[in-house]
Amino acid sequence: MKIAILGGDGFCGWPTALHLSEQGHEIHIIDNLSRRWIDTELGVQSLTPMDSIQERCRIWHQETGRSLRFHLLDLAKDYERLRQWLAEERPDAIVHFAEQRAAPYSMKSDRHKVYTVNNNVSATHNLLTAMVETGIDAHLVHLGTMGVYGYSSVGAPIPEGYLDVKIDTPEGEKDQEILYPTRPGSVYHMTKSLDQILFQFYAQNDGLRITDLHQGIVWGTHTEQTRRHPQLVNRFDYDGDYGTVLNRFLIQAAIGYPLTVHGTGGQTRAFIHIQDTVRCIELALGEPPAAGDRVRIFNQMTETHRVRDLAEMVAGLTGATVAYLPNPRKEAPENDLIVRNDQFLALGLDPITLRDGLLNEVVEVARKFAHRIDRSRVPAVSAWTKDIAGRVETDPEGRGLKSVS
Repeated sequence: MKIAILGGDGFCGWPTALHLSEQGHEIHIIDNLSRRWIDTELGVQSLTPMDSIQERCRIWHQETGRSLRFHLLDLAKDYERLRQWLAEERPDAIVHFAEQRAAPYSMKSDRHKVYTVNNNVSATHNLLTAMVETGIDAHLVHLGTMGVYGYSSVGAPIPEGYLDVKIDTPEGEKDQEILYPTRPGSVYHMTKSLDQILFQFYAQNDGLRITDLHQGIVWGTHTEQTRRHPQLVNRFDYDGDYGTVLNRFLIQAAIGYPLTVHGTGGQTRAFIHIQDTVRCIELALGEPPAAGDRVRIFNQMTETHRVRDLAEMVAGLTGATVAYLPNPRKEAPENDLIVRNDQFLALGLDPITLRDGLLNEVVEVARKFAHRIDRSRVPAVSAWTKDIAGRVETDPEGRGLKSVS
């Protein structure tokens, strides 16, 4: 297939591009490189040294003989160029990663909230409109988030996107299928909730074939393809805005920084290894819905854990200490999370779960590149509400934190 990877320079997009290229597909990476500019804005860099996207593509071709074609294009701003590209190239499938992906970044300020909505919602809607206008019959696979469901304890498993309900009518009780109610916990998660509504409309109104993947928190560093050459390494974020919780714990352990647990640590989250992310994309591409079908929704996760349990696991593995800090997020201090992921298991996914070997791999990468870590960027300082601002962790050395062994 000819596949367009939108946001193919990013944390999930790059290893997906390599994985699908190795499967023999013709891969086109479309990216505006905004994630690299955000690094400049934040004064931080990927833990792993990253070459330019052009150099990464060159190395991949050198190693494999396969080509990755890169196109510099901003989906949110360059609608006419996007439509023209789709009309000329007519891809068989489109994988959409091209959205600002960090909840803390989306809550940093009013400017960051506006940017996240403008970028994410416009990119998605421009893509959908361009697909309709060009008449291409491409399967759109979108990387969403488990966060659209919110993190409450309803006591029942979260289904894969849809909920069967009964509605009282004058004629009696009737069955109805609805989208599982959203409860986004950040502006970023809100944009992913809005994406769902856009997908539903364009699927029912224009017959677009769409798969929406509600992904858990990604951890890990390498995939089989990124291991092939040092310059193919994936980006690795450790800062308080973009570093995901388990990767951050492993980084903190590697540099002797207390593992920062916010609030009680009773928040339960869904997780998936980066290797399973790319495998799930492959499986989803192989099972496209038919034109006129409802949006197909998968829960793309492999396991759930409480944050404090993860911290204790990493502490036991590395000897690190754990620090409990005020929670910058506006959320319940404790929640349970029961998630269905039957569809990917039925398609043959053999999940990678938290194992010492893979955890150690991340710690080893962190130690290898520890000289690139700016300790002042490790703390999470973006607060959901103004009253918490200034009370989140700010000490780059970890001094004065409430720690337990």
